[in-house]
Amino acid sequence: MLVSAKEMLEKAKAGHYAVGQFNINNLEWTKAILQTAQELNSPVILGVSEGAGKYMAGYKTVVGMVNGMLEELNITVPVALHLDHGSYEGCYKCIEAGFSSIMFDGSHYPIEENVEKTKELVKVCAEKGLSLEAEVGSIGGEEDGVVGMGECADPNECKMIADLGVTMLAAGIGNIHGKYPENWQGLSFETLDAIQALTGEMPLVLHGGTGIPEDMIKKAISLGVAKINVNTECQLAFAAATREYVEAGKDLQGKGYDPRKLLAPGAEAIKATVKEKMELFGSIGKA
Repeated sequence: MLVSAKEMLEKAKAGHYAVGQFNINNLEWTKAILQTAQELNSPVILGVSEGAGKYMAGYKTVVGMVNGMLEELNITVPVALHLDHGSYEGCYKCIEAGFSSIMFDGSHYPIEENVEKTKELVKVCAEKGLSLEAEVGSIGGEEDGVVGMGECADPNECKMIADLGVTMLAAGIGNIHGKYPENWQGLSFETLDAIQALTGEMPLVLHGGTGIPEDMIKKAISLGVAKINVNTECQLAFAAATREYVEAGKDLQGKGYDPRKLLAPGAEAIKATVKEKMELFGSIGKA
């Protein structure tokens, strides 16, 4: 059964580890991530961007697939199904479809409007027992066509949003989505520290987990980050393994063209990537 991310993140924050949010794009992705979480006894958050939701034929399809898998694969670890970077309308669609957690990304609105819309969603989510993530200060890189430079959030604005009663807060600390450029300045721990000082127990979220050096990830966790989002890294691992399979001509041997065989190496590569991240985040055995 799907659960809200609230309890798993509060436990992670108190225990100084982080829960990974791994974005899903299809059945293979979902299955690989769930199996790995179960095998490692780790809580997990499945992230669905609006683009991926559309690609998978809509949010109800996603909910049906995930619920079916939890049952058929006997998944007993805590699993949250989370809308990633949701628009205001998208949040309501996912609440209706049966997601257990949503992110409202109001970072592109003026702070007053972000506060107003977040406040309303806090109420709706509380009534339904869902967890809600909010964002302050845009995360850099390209996310659904919006390009940001990796700005740092204003700690006072973070406190304004945190005080509304959201479950977790994503704040820009110089992190970006996708691959990091050569001249990247690194994470601003100063900003993170200032945000944590004002938001207290609130679990903080680090977006753009792909390509951030391990020592920085560990330091971010020590400063209150309890949820880390990973997407690009799984995509790169999946693509590399699939390329290798095709370039070796394996799709031409026997029934190697069968999608179950063709996509198997990619699925294994996702499992390996997820395992590596769960080890780094410290969530193994924490279910």
